[in-house]
Amino acid sequence: MLPPARRGRAAVRTARRRLAVAAAALLAASGPAGAQPAPPRPCPAGTLYLTIDTGWSREAERIADILRRRGVRATLFVADEPSWRGDTTLSDSWGEFWRARAAEGHAFASHTWRHWYFRGDAGPGRVRYAARDGRAAELLDQAALCEELQRPLRRLRELAPEARVLPLWRAPGGIATPGALAMARACGLTHQGWTAHGFLGDELPSDRHPNAALLARALRTVRDGEVLVMHWGVRGRREPFAAVLEPLIEGLQARGFCFDTLPPRGR
Repeated sequence: MLPPARRGRAAVRTARRRLAVAAAALLAASGPAGAQPAPPRPCPAGTLYLTIDTGWSREAERIADILRRRGVRATLFVADEPSWRGDTTLSDSWGEFWRARAAEGHAFASHTWRHWYFRGDAGPGRVRYAARDGRAAELLDQAALCEELQRPLRRLRELAPEARVLPLWRAPGGIATPGALAMARACGLTHQGWTAHGFLGDELPSDRHPNAALLARALRTVRDGEVLVMHWGVRGRREPFAAVLEPLIEGLQARGFCFDTLPPRGR
């Protein structure tokens, strides 16, 4: 029989071994074999950022209905452009439309007030700004450029006070001069274009770029993080792109993409 002292030390060693065995069993149970499977990623293919410019707006209600049914929130770049109704897109008659989009959670940003085009810098703090048909043009200084970019946002807030407005802007055609970009930054606005495969082609001629080809190209080429661009309708396109918008969104969602509004800093 062991002396009391040795019996005590043996008991301690036995207790330690039992604790070690229990700890190992607990660790094994909490490891990969016993762990609960992680929930699937909600957006396994990544996130896309759909942006919509005003344009002719003939298909606006149809497009809005598709976005609502598919659960897509977009970033809407607004300008006061002529619409198919014979009014302009930031007139009172469009107030209900913009209020509905704000209530659905879409975000908004500036697309300039007149939707003219930047045609070159004219020295420090001055940029040439011209109508698309070339019939009117002017030089914008810092104050005038800020007014051109901020006016559509003020008007939007009059029509839809609850609208979430981002500190972003997009030049018509996506074309901005170095001077215009710098001057806009001084107004507190960052320019937002679109990504390499984000041009959906809804303003291209239908005869050379039919909807079926545009749809197939987008489904084939769009990747994670793309900023997509389209319009609420384009006057010169005979085959409205809205006809393939739902198959496009459905196909991208089936691939595992989610849609979200742009972050305030842009992409």
